[in-house]
Amino acid sequence: MKRVFSLLTAVLLASFFCNAVFAEQELESNYPVSTVLVEVSTGTVIKGENSDLRMPQGTLCKLMTVLLTAEEIADGRLAFDTVLTASANANAQRGAVIWLMQGESITVDELLKAVIIGNANDAAVVLAEHIGGTEEEFVGMMNARAFELGMRDTVYKSCTGSADADGQYSTAGDTGKLAAELLEHDFLKKYFTTWIDNVRSGQTELVNENRLVRTYEGVTGMKAGRSEQSGFSLVLTAERGEGAFISVVLGCDDKDERFGIAKSLMSDGFSSYKVTAPAFSDEFLKPVTVRGGKSDAVMIKALKLEELVVPKSCSELSTAVLLPDYIEAPVKKGQIVGRVGFYNGDTLLFETDLVAAEKIEKRDFASSMKRILYIMYG
Repeated sequence: MKRVFSLLTAVLLASFFCNAVFAEQELESNYPVSTVLVEVSTGTVIKGENSDLRMPQGTLCKLMTVLLTAEEIADGRLAFDTVLTASANANAQRGAVIWLMQGESITVDELLKAVIIGNANDAAVVLAEHIGGTEEEFVGMMNARAFELGMRDTVYKSCTGSADADGQYSTAGDTGKLAAELLEHDFLKKYFTTWIDNVRSGQTELVNENRLVRTYEGVTGMKAGRSEQSGFSLVLTAERGEGAFISVVLGCDDKDERFGIAKSLMSDGFSSYKVTAPAFSDEFLKPVTVRGGKSDAVMIKALKLEELVVPKSCSELSTAVLLPDYIEAPVKKGQIVGRVGFYNGDTLLFETDLVAAEKIEKRDFASSMKRILYIMYG
């Protein structure tokens, strides 16, 4: 009887794993492939395909769960050694789980491992319920934070990504913004770059679906995901030297395709683009004449100068300045006087206002007489 039972168990397990592999191979996207490549320090979108297409995200939704958890830690409301308790709702989760029992205690550190490395739904729910009070309230926080980040094409319905069929979606472009915000929390890197780990005193092994954490030069994270509606997906972040990029790939039919596309995007970023700071030459910083003022001229400055992403083939940016021959007093400090644009060839990369660097008051009778006497007698 024992031998029969063992044989039956082996057959059932073999059937289960065969079905799981077959399901993974047959996972096809209902959407075209969507991609984006983002430079990290400036947030510049360098290139993309269908990057604004709204589509289900599957397990990538957990990236927002991780972000809200990281912000709780950064603000001191949570610590890595904080112990949380699994609820009945957490225990009821299906799919990828670490088999948390209702009432079981587990640290925030292990929960982050489980969510980031193992993609565990039950661990995500434990974090969500603690931070939001309920999962529903936490989902509201997810959507509010997405709005703050400018993710206008994103809607969350769960903390795990399990509600794609109920109108949960995002875009490659929005996911790039989320990834950039996650990179602000350096302490997450150890989780995002771990290949294999375990939790629950070694009872549960975690294996990262993002296999590039083992092999890709300069990798700093992020996460591989999947969805029955959108297929296989990947967010990859990496840095080499002074360059750092984010690639997002959604909607692949094959689990390997996402890795190839992401690496191709990254290769293009590292090999073809650089970050440069636009600057004025002295000829553009000459003062502008002021008529009717206590001073004859006013110094100008750029309202803001931002670093720009340019092709490595670009040796120097050209500058176009628009300024009047003169302005009338009074002049307020910060008053817009003109405009400047920075070009790579014929392509405008960035433009900003030129403003008065100081206040110039209008000339009154006393100052006019003083000026006349100065002219007459030196």
